[in-house]
Amino acid sequence: MIRQATFATLLTTALAGCTTIQLEPLPDGMTNQPPADWAQRSQSLSRFNQWQLSGKLAVKQPSDSGTAVINQWRQQGERYDLSLSSSFLGMGTTRLKGVPGFIELTLANGDTYRSSEPESLVAAATGWNLPIDNLTWWIRGLPAPDGDFRLLFDETNHLAILKQNGWEIRYDRWQGFVDDLPPLPARITALKDDKRVRVVISNWLRED
Repeated sequence: MIRQATFATLLTTALAGCTTIQLEPLPDGMTNQPPADWAQRSQSLSRFNQWQLSGKLAVKQPSDSGTAVINQWRQQGERYDLSLSSSFLGMGTTRLKGVPGFIELTLANGDTYRSSEPESLVAAATGWNLPIDNLTWWIRGLPAPDGDFRLLFDETNHLAILKQNGWEIRYDRWQGFVDDLPPLPARITALKDDKRVRVVISNWLRED
């Protein structure tokens, strides 16, 4: 099942807070009908599975909030290696390495933890709720392979909102980072209940 929402409305209505957008009826300027090139675009982005990006991450939730610098996020197929620096996470670098269904987390003090439940481990170690397995798909503007989803597109035919697994992902800005690829997300905001995760990408490179 596929659906979605527009862009001007979402920025003004919700980026300041954590309120999800009412999708019935569809907001003005948005459509749940994919553009003609959506299949080709999504296939290109699906094949783009070896990359490196840098940027910033911000988490806001009732218990705490914080920001982190994404020093490096390397993706090799399903395997990710994410390095974050944040005073909130402890001075120094926190590293997340894993594949869907498994994660190894190394804190700044060198303590290392492993789990078959990535989100639970990240929450226990850092206090942050990060949908890490799904985020590797959402960051490219794609739904994750598992779970129903809804898509909405804006007036420029860009993906504006993706709803999946209880999260609402808003695509706030797109940019042509990589030659021979469609534009990639430059800023996304993911909302679930009273939690918000925002990722701003400053650089995105293809890796061979």
